[in-house]
Amino acid sequence: MAKKPTKVVDNRHYDVIVAPHITEKSTLVSEHNAVVFKVAGDATKPEIKAAVEALFSVKVTGVNTIVQKGKTKKWKGAPYKRSDIKKAIVTLADGDQIDVTTGI
Repeated sequence: MAKKPTKVVDNRHYDVIVAPHITEKSTLVSEHNAVVFKVAGDATKPEIKAAVEALFSVKVTGVNTIVQKGKTKKWKGAPYKRSDIKKAIVTLADGDQIDVTTGI
């Protein structure tokens, strides 16, 4: 019997997934078997899917991305702009889950 092919963890996978995004809304989404991650600005949906599947050993059924534009704020009267953030909402297959409170 042939061995099941294993997912190879590439160094790029660690660059694609920056951090989990933990908010009230992302906690509500987790009830529907989805997880929210901050991802690299140049990451594509197939790259995000491959990275999550390789790093967490789960089956991904869908990836939705959002670019959250940085706010313009003031500090000591001088305006500055926060960085833009790209987020990915990753939907997992039934039975799979990711605990974002633990590390990789």
